[in-house]
Amino acid sequence: MRVVTGDKFEKFVNENAILFPEYRKNRDELLDFVDSLTGEETVVTASLELIDLIAWKFRRGEENVLIYSDTGGALTLKEVYELRKYLDFDVRGGLSGERARTSVLFVEGKTDAKFFKAVFKKLFEFKESREAPHSLRFIERVFERDNFDLLRREEDGYYLAVIPSEGNSGVIRNLGNLLRAMEVFDFRVDRIGAAIDVDEDRESALASIRGKLSGFRYKKTPFGYLVGETEVIPLIIGLPFEDETIEWKKPTVEDLMLHLIAREGLLEKIKPGLKALNESLGRKLKPKEVMYLALSAYGHWGNLEGFYELFVMRSRFRNLKAVLREAGLIEGLFYLAGREGERRR
Repeated sequence: MRVVTGDKFEKFVNENAILFPEYRKNRDELLDFVDSLTGEETVVTASLELIDLIAWKFRRGEENVLIYSDTGGALTLKEVYELRKYLDFDVRGGLSGERARTSVLFVEGKTDAKFFKAVFKKLFEFKESREAPHSLRFIERVFERDNFDLLRREEDGYYLAVIPSEGNSGVIRNLGNLLRAMEVFDFRVDRIGAAIDVDEDRESALASIRGKLSGFRYKKTPFGYLVGETEVIPLIIGLPFEDETIEWKKPTVEDLMLHLIAREGLLEKIKPGLKALNESLGRKLKPKEVMYLALSAYGHWGNLEGFYELFVMRSRFRNLKAVLREAGLIEGLFYLAGREGERRR
């Protein structure tokens, strides 16, 4: 199966191609058309709904591709399906040559996204933005959702997008798909951050990123890996937390928050409650359970994501920076924020 889109589709048209008009077609007609396809056809279309249906049906197999006629580049329909599902990416293109001072940070989940969003606002003077740069227009619509965050620094116009990705594997998947999309659609972002937890050890986490980059030409840099003109910055989250009331198993963003609430003095205030709950349950508490207790003690009656963002924003600058430095994240964060030339105190 070949799906052709873009403005220069004429060279792909032959006697076997189906020119599918995107207007005046309801969903039932689209479904009937897709059901009739055998996989041997070439379909020329600018209909995102039709592309979604075809990508779902033919997402298996390397031979099933979408061709962007403006560049002649191709994505597998599996890649198209994932770009649409996880990034709401507009695979019709129209982005050729677009670039701006922009970073994208993929994180594991919504709480991670709110934590890092607050870090960039607190440390690097970013503010929330509703206007996307041209190099991020491919996912501009996703920023209408509450769990996607687009930030901009007013003084230099630097943009940063923070995008949750459904776990470590989701971060790695989105990283690879975005790099492939930049190849095919000829646009650029300056830097892509990949924030993942240490599951076994730091080297294994880095190996998972390098494994995804093995499908591209890349070289090592002081901060990460250079793929074309885009630098990939690993942010490996791993900062053990030791406490007699808390059961620590593996590093997550919750551990960064535990260190921060300890430095801010909140952990000590809730210690009597933690010990009482330990005795009542007959076990140590999980980090996320501690976070809910801290949320209640802090007087925040929203959700955990809102608490993460609020607490980071209200924390002392030096305490937040100390936790991030101890976790080995501060250098990468400075780089993603476009502040790598500043002195780190």
